[in-house]
Amino acid sequence: MKRMLYGLLAFGFLLADSASAQLAAGSMDVQWNSGAADCKVNPPQPLQVHRYNENTYILRESLCTTYEAPFMYLLIGDAKALLIDTGDVTEAQKVPLASTVMSLLPSVGGSKMPLIVVHTHGHLDHRSGDAQFTSMPQATIVGTDLAHVTEYFGFSRWPDGIAQVDLGGRIVDVIPTPGHYASHVSYYDRATGLVFTGDFFLPGRLIIDDADADRASAARMTEFIRTRPVTYVLGGHIEMDRNDQTLEMGSTHHPNERALPLDKEALMKLPSVLASYNGFYGHSGMFVMYSQRRVLQCLAGAAVVLLIGIGFGIRWFVRRRRRQRVSPAKA
Repeated sequence: MKRMLYGLLAFGFLLADSASAQLAAGSMDVQWNSGAADCKVNPPQPLQVHRYNENTYILRESLCTTYEAPFMYLLIGDAKALLIDTGDVTEAQKVPLASTVMSLLPSVGGSKMPLIVVHTHGHLDHRSGDAQFTSMPQATIVGTDLAHVTEYFGFSRWPDGIAQVDLGGRIVDVIPTPGHYASHVSYYDRATGLVFTGDFFLPGRLIIDDADADRASAARMTEFIRTRPVTYVLGGHIEMDRNDQTLEMGSTHHPNERALPLDKEALMKLPSVLASYNGFYGHSGMFVMYSQRRVLQCLAGAAVVLLIGIGFGIRWFVRRRRRQRVSPAKA
């Protein structure tokens, strides 16, 4: 019995090693532009492109163009290409996203390869560039609301199940990961072992709108990748420095920015990280978690209390002044 068990374990490790060996290799040897303290002096190029390998590209909008500096990912198959997210800038004059993407696509049958534009979620800093692709006949843009996401990918029991996109010789799995956003999805590329997690999981602030949904997504994601080879986990932003301290929000200069990739181990630990989150604010290791909606509600409440306090203060002051005027007249 022991020999059979050891044999099965050895066979499992052999399969895992074989899967890893078959992954298309790539390079994350890239220095992302750090922006500038004064963007009017020698501003960087608005869009930086890194060639991970011949069929995979990572694009990033400049910090001087938008402090969000989101990442976008282009995956090219034999028949189609997939662009994950379109960034924070609509105008092609500011960020030539569509023309850059088209220049990277090969031709099929005398014209550019068909392109599917998808998103991790619907926040504006991940879909504002959609407008640059609307007039392109070879581009299909998938909407970010839940109805469009479930219909296009074929989810019948959201958020259960895993969908696939076949690019021709390259399968990309689509995993529901709501919590940060109601229709958030993450992607797993079988060709490279890359995982694209948008704002669900990144080196920085984990903004959580629905804590229960986020915990369920973490469990779903870790179960999915448990037996699969993962080369890198790539999020939508970098919000930490090399000392794992969060960078200042709204800053256009990241001189000590940490690297983009996280690893499989970090993602596997996400359920335990989220276990300490109280639904409002939490801090676990390198991750800061909070509910933007609840923080805004708290700030709004504090502002109302402050305004009421100011109102009572003004009322008290006016009454006091009136009494001071009346008192000498009576005397």
